[in-house]
Amino acid sequence: MHIVDQSVTVYFHRLSELLLSTQVTDREGVALSLNEGAKEAVDMILSVRSASGKVMLIGNGGSAAIASHMQNDLCKAVGVRAIVFNEPPLLTALSNDHGYGCVFERPVMLWANSGDLLLAISSSGQSENILRAVRASMARECQVITLSGFSVDNPLRRMGHLNFYVPSQVYGYVELVHSVLAHFLTDCAIMSRSEKEKLA
Repeated sequence: MHIVDQSVTVYFHRLSELLLSTQVTDREGVALSLNEGAKEAVDMILSVRSASGKVMLIGNGGSAAIASHMQNDLCKAVGVRAIVFNEPPLLTALSNDHGYGCVFERPVMLWANSGDLLLAISSSGQSENILRAVRASMARECQVITLSGFSVDNPLRRMGHLNFYVPSQVYGYVELVHSVLAHFLTDCAIMSRSEKEKLA
């Protein structure tokens, strides 16, 4: 029992370290503080809401689960129109007929409007379907926020207007930090919206 407790403690300490060492850069690669980056991300979400735009969220596997959870919170609690493209019929139809690389790119091309926001989540930052969807969003003049990890020079990290990077090679840690960050952004958006409505 003591060994298990000690292992959990070490795991939690490492997770705490990674949460606080998450790096943020802008489109030009300029480093921002974590607080600055998070505030800018919340502002981007609220700007989309004010403009009656939408947030599109994409990810594979565990990242898809994070995207779906955040989409739920954005719709229910923040009041932002948000959409994911994780439905099995659409995923299987597109991947069967056109290859898995297009499964987010094609829906983005169908749904994205100028001023919308894409939130792209990928632990490796190298998934072809995520990168293609980001390029499609940029072509539609959407704002893009990326969440990635693993290699410090992964391509996704250089593509967004705002990029959050977790310096770890471990899926569990990267996904947990992404999940906590997603919760923080939606919680802050909820609070900011409430404050603005009180002042209105």
